[in-house]
Amino acid sequence: AAVVAGAVAKQVLEVIGIDIVAYVDQVGTVKCCGEVDYNEIENNDVRCPNAEDAAKMEALIKEVRKAGDTIGGSIVCEINHVPPGLGEPVFDKLHAELGKAMLSINAVKGFEYGSGFSCIEMKGSEHNDIFNQDGSTQSNHSGGIQGGISNGMPINMRIAFKPVATLIQEQETLNRQDEIVKMQGKGRHDPCVVPRAVPIVEAMAAITLLDFYLRNKAVQL
Repeated sequence: AAVVAGAVAKQVLEVIGIDIVAYVDQVGTVKCCGEVDYNEIENNDVRCPNAEDAAKMEALIKEVRKAGDTIGGSIVCEINHVPPGLGEPVFDKLHAELGKAMLSINAVKGFEYGSGFSCIEMKGSEHNDIFNQDGSTQSNHSGGIQGGISNGMPINMRIAFKPVATLIQEQETLNRQDEIVKMQGKGRHDPCVVPRAVPIVEAMAAITLLDFYLRNKAVQL
């Protein structure tokens, strides 16, 4: 349902001029280090924007599946041409609502936007985004959101997904009699859900952005 609603929201946003693209940037220890090509995303099974890195990710997933195990990964979502002024300064901050949307997706364990966790290694003089005369910024450590409100720069996010909990290999668990027993998953289970989650991430981002856009256009007394 969320993907269907998101598809409709994306069409509306496209008319406005806002475009959203998401892709897999890491599976396990394999990162997308090559050149990012949006046209490559749908040309491989892992939805990675670099063919060479995609092949490495696919090989890792196949190796993990053969062992009856699972693996996690991360998705990058980029939102371009967002008009400034979307969001609220206290409650309903734009980045907080985007984070809530992403963290509501099954298997998501982490969310960051802009410089994210890398900012802890930076000084304020390095992290501050210096303004240009046209209102844009020379860097985008803020990730397109300042004080909970969009500033017109691209919004970029990264979402971490855990490994699937159901394993085909045997593992220990606790039954209803409080006994430690052996169990083994059966049936079809993805060794990595990250590629399947790309359209879900785009959908949740689109729903959130359109909601804020409509709020911004509403008459307020």
